[in-house]
Amino acid sequence: MARCDRAPQPGRSDAASDPVTADLSYSDVLVVGGGSAGCVVAGRVSADPACVVTLVESGPRAVASGPLGVLPVGPDSDVVWRHPAQLREDAPETVLARGRVVGGSGAVNGGYFVRATAADFTRWPRSWSYEEVLPHFRRLESDPFGDRAWHGDSGPMPVTRTADLHPVGAAFVGAATDAGFDHRADLNEPDATGVGPVPLNARAGVRVSTADAYLVPHADRPNLRVHAGVRAVRLVLDGTRVVGAEVEEGGRMRLLRAGTVVLCAGAVGTPHLLMHSGIGPAQQLSRLGLPVVLDRPGVGQGLEDHPEATLAYRPAGSLPYRPDRAVLEVVLETDDLELRPYTAPFGAAIPGVDDPFGRVGVALMRPDSRGEIVLRSADPAVPPLVRYRYLRSDADRAALGAGLDLAAALLAASGLGEVAGGGAGTDPLAGLGTSMHLSGGCAMGSADDPHAVVDDRCRVAGVDGLWIGDGSVFPSLPSRGPHATVVMVAERVARFVAGLDA
Repeated sequence: MARCDRAPQPGRSDAASDPVTADLSYSDVLVVGGGSAGCVVAGRVSADPACVVTLVESGPRAVASGPLGVLPVGPDSDVVWRHPAQLREDAPETVLARGRVVGGSGAVNGGYFVRATAADFTRWPRSWSYEEVLPHFRRLESDPFGDRAWHGDSGPMPVTRTADLHPVGAAFVGAATDAGFDHRADLNEPDATGVGPVPLNARAGVRVSTADAYLVPHADRPNLRVHAGVRAVRLVLDGTRVVGAEVEEGGRMRLLRAGTVVLCAGAVGTPHLLMHSGIGPAQQLSRLGLPVVLDRPGVGQGLEDHPEATLAYRPAGSLPYRPDRAVLEVVLETDDLELRPYTAPFGAAIPGVDDPFGRVGVALMRPDSRGEIVLRSADPAVPPLVRYRYLRSDADRAALGAGLDLAAALLAASGLGEVAGGGAGTDPLAGLGTSMHLSGGCAMGSADDPHAVVDDRCRVAGVDGLWIGDGSVFPSLPSRGPHATVVMVAERVARFVAGLDA
């Protein structure tokens, strides 16, 4: 049965004949979180004019689509969340920036839109094999490039690649191919490795977020309500069924009722909201005096990301910077590493950051490390701690060290510049950062898996009417950046919610 059939719902009067205007506090589908996933779910589900869809986002409405080479994530940005984070168990806390705007991180990032590989999906449930997800990847995109077997040409998200490479990208590609790595023109083929141009969610040098692609074209739908500046505080349940969410807007609390709720608040926000709603590890909730509605030990656990260390270098010449160029035009993909030759110093691309060096990023794409989201207070306004536990294994440290050696060798061969204070053998623990590719924390799995939070249709176990449609459901971190895969998951969850896929 489609989720938007007009059956009576708890707490709702069905006397009114016009569901769009009669009860503004009720929706058939309430989408919590207007980031990369939430915009997809709201845009797709609201295609049914009989289905009233409300999207709430704590940040402001979408910023105007910006040039790819300007990343508004610096210390003075008003469109990012700043989460406390600990990269390693013995490391001081740092700050993690995530998009806090309609469109989410996809509205403020560099436009990287590389798909998970076919091999990545072998670690997902069988119903999420590459053969099963490929139609959804094709449905979401408009990509005129490459083999038509892998690409769609009529989806809402434009996918482009840089043809006239920046001198940094061109020199890096030359060095990598001279070193024996294959050139791959399409890194969105099922198992593409080698060096090649980055697929970008962009058009003519301007990033295209899912807000641009899925919401803006349908802003006139009377059954689609988008509310910015509204923070979800907790879910409201009637027994084992979700009936809405309590939200805060302008200092006032109110209840938004719904027949179905889809959480799309991301790998930090979704587990945070569940735990403050009493759904999570009982021990952690009880320690803070939070009521335990449903003991789900997997909520907030199994967090994954790609550790990244950067090799700084002093450019041999100037690094020409143009705001309309992506800061990452090419990458080298190996079995477990991604090397990223950034086209501009971070000090040029990120307002408020002082960093004049050229940099090559070295990211570990299949790390052993698993982290967690930890509540620090019973107050839902207090952000949780993102605890990564990076580089705990000897294998991770060795792999990242080898990647830095490779980056140093390619940098020397490219003639781009001289390594600044380090070089081959650089300690991978020095200058360790993160790719900000947060995934997991509400992983999908089988009914007999005590740490699974959702089933293979992304329904929260033990709660009727509650779904999760973002990257927190990933059972295993993709070996590529997650943005394209998040959009694919949201596409599929939207079809589940709408009753379009059996």
